[in-house]
Amino acid sequence: MSQPDFWVNRPRAKADSRRLSELKEEVDAWERIEKDVGAWIELAGVAENDQRAEVEQHVAELEERFQQLEFQLLLADRYDERSAIVAIHAGAGGTDAQDWVEMLRRMYLRFCERRGWPARVVDESRGQEAGIKSTTFEVAGRYAFGYLKSEAGVHRLVRISPFDAEAMRHTSFALVEVLPELEAVEEIKIDPKDLRIDTFLSSGHGGQSVQTTYSAVRIVHLPTKTMVSVQNERSQQQNKETALKILKAKLHRLELEKQSAEKQQLRGEFHEAAWGNQIRSYVLQPYRLVKDHRTKHETAQVDAVLDGQLLSSRGTEFRGRGASRRTRNIEIFCVRGEAPQPEIPSRSAGMDF
Repeated sequence: MSQPDFWVNRPRAKADSRRLSELKEEVDAWERIEKDVGAWIELAGVAENDQRAEVEQHVAELEERFQQLEFQLLLADRYDERSAIVAIHAGAGGTDAQDWVEMLRRMYLRFCERRGWPARVVDESRGQEAGIKSTTFEVAGRYAFGYLKSEAGVHRLVRISPFDAEAMRHTSFALVEVLPELEAVEEIKIDPKDLRIDTFLSSGHGGQSVQTTYSAVRIVHLPTKTMVSVQNERSQQQNKETALKILKAKLHRLELEKQSAEKQQLRGEFHEAAWGNQIRSYVLQPYRLVKDHRTKHETAQVDAVLDGQLLSSRGTEFRGRGASRRTRNIEIFCVRGEAPQPEIPSRSAGMDF
């Protein structure tokens, strides 16, 4: 950041500054918890019986802080650190489903607010009577995609409909899609060592000397096996420049297709927002329960969940997948009753801007 040309590219500079701030905050959090644990260990050794309750309360708070930091260590997939794009679509349920979309959006925006992540609604299609047919919003923050990616799927709501004059119980569905924020495909830069350039005699009409000089050019991009040949100009240099221009366009198209395929893979298989496809159910009547059907985790704190308190069920869901060796190691440590020793990030790690 001390470089004189750091702010030449302002969008990049802002992104780097935000990342530096987030890394400093993460390191500070680990250092604070390390310091607090040491202080309370010493205090517990000399505490009287009447102070036991206070010590236990602070130990519980430290354990909760550690679990939140531990969860970030588990987010090790390729795009977990990226910002996220969230889209919610109404499914079966009519007006109730559209109202359910609005409730879900509020839940996620509250979750982002608690995490300190700025969120911006970029698209919204309102329902005729109430609610939202579909909405898309961006979430800017480190690990936003890692935290939100397993919210993708069909969400089911069971309640007495406020839009039914007979006060009947209705079931509504909404589909949530979560994608990481990917960089735009930049201008293609071709390494000359990756090219094989051949010249040959032009064929066809073109005037004097067209078929007597090696003016035609064929360029092969070796890594992708993409080939372009141009022979309509009399000058070999002009044909070469045109061929390079066409080759860059083809490689740019390949990158766009690759990114599109990657987005489709991240989005996952399409599921209709209807009965039988739900990943989580939210029951408001006749009893109150939120249940994740993938992990069987459930809670009666429906209001807290709808107000954005998603971390407990999120952590359980992530552990259930066992995606990385680090995840399994932490689980084994906890099962054996041994204290896991998290790797505290270095203050200098990743801060060289």
